[in-house]
Amino acid sequence: MPDLSSAGLEPFRALLGEGGLVTDADSLTRYTHDQRALMRGQTPGVLRPRSTGEVQEIVRLAGRLGFGLVPQGGNTGYVGGATPEPGRGQLVVSLERMNRVRDVDATGFTLACDAGTILADAQAAAEARGCLLPLSLGAEGSCRLGGNVGTNAGGLQVLRYGMTRDLVLGLEVVLPDGSLLSDMRTLRKNNIGYDLKQLFIGAEGTLGIVTGVVLKLWPAQTRRATAWMQLAADAPIPEIAALVRRETADLASTFELISASSLALVAEMRGAELGLAAGPGGAVLLELSASSERIPLDDILLGTLEALMEAGHVEDAVLAQSERQRREMWTIRETIPEAEKHAGGSVKLDIAVPTSAVSRFLDRARALVEAEAPGTRLSFYGHVGDGNIHFNLMVPAGSDRLAYTAAVDAGIAHAVYAVAIDLGGSFSAEYGIGRFKRGLLARYGDPARLALIEAVKRAVDPQGLMNAGAMTGSSGA
Repeated sequence: MPDLSSAGLEPFRALLGEGGLVTDADSLTRYTHDQRALMRGQTPGVLRPRSTGEVQEIVRLAGRLGFGLVPQGGNTGYVGGATPEPGRGQLVVSLERMNRVRDVDATGFTLACDAGTILADAQAAAEARGCLLPLSLGAEGSCRLGGNVGTNAGGLQVLRYGMTRDLVLGLEVVLPDGSLLSDMRTLRKNNIGYDLKQLFIGAEGTLGIVTGVVLKLWPAQTRRATAWMQLAADAPIPEIAALVRRETADLASTFELISASSLALVAEMRGAELGLAAGPGGAVLLELSASSERIPLDDILLGTLEALMEAGHVEDAVLAQSERQRREMWTIRETIPEAEKHAGGSVKLDIAVPTSAVSRFLDRARALVEAEAPGTRLSFYGHVGDGNIHFNLMVPAGSDRLAYTAAVDAGIAHAVYAVAIDLGGSFSAEYGIGRFKRGLLARYGDPARLALIEAVKRAVDPQGLMNAGAMTGSSGA
């Protein structure tokens, strides 16, 4: 175990200077408590480098002194992937001071940033040059690009633009021995052997510390057409999504399913009617976008809605007539997590299934929960265009949230995961594994995949320096 005293941390203070080392208990709290308050981590200090060179020196010094390191961006994750684990003597490496936008290429449609750049700031830098960075999350005002890369974040526009993995052109990564993998090129074609950057996307900081990223951009989407659709009972969601893609020539950027129960939570929190309703099958928030005024988005959306109504899939729809009305639709969708918290919290099961299996999953999972835990209030919603369902069980009134979460995770959650896996799905769609789901990875992971994960970890980080306890929990300083 390394020296966790002030004297043991002094070399880091000398390296990073004023503001580079945080050790007082009150300040440490925001780095050691996970976003959902399910885990209280522990660290003797937080390191706040200002440059890639300082990150390299931190890594070399930590290796010599025996400290484990936990890279942290905005600390907005849901599975404890950036939470220093008690008893491991890990230092947090916060990239919050590495927030420089390095370059925006408006003709090549690329963006280069420090990994500590807040996602919303990167979006704004692209927008200022007439471009779109399509990665969009509820936490975009506080999450950072390095964390987005580490978790392979998805978000609201995956249907059209893909996950973070699909947006990354280049990375800069400090490896566990302090050396630098610098591949910040903006090339779209670059077949020179293994695509090594992919090792670090979704690796949750277990193989190195991402310090820079190059992302793909698109022309700014200056036109939007948005509709709130009330679904008929037993509406075939996969067929609806497929029809939308065909009828709109893939101009749909978002297709968000919202259950009636999730909508009711938002209304309860506001204490007022929302002005928008769900049908018997729930609701869908659909948005088309384009960069050209020559594309008649409103006509395309109207024609698509007519086709859906003629097929009996949609009972009614509201088209946003102004930016204010569009924003209100999105506010309702984005308020659901807050409304769940307001109602006492929820146990969040982050499910992915093939798009064609979404309706089957929902039918089977709801029936299972009703049979195993009658009266359980569900809140489910998600990015159905990519098969991601946030299937959440609300904490019953008067129950302890942490105790209820533990009970669900140990019991009925496994039955829900079994349904997803039986349909070709996964127990982790966009949250990652972190510390909370590593047992699930061991339980449900393919043995060959697990063996390869361990082999890569040993090869790249033989000392177990990087984020020990995340993902597999089997390696660690």
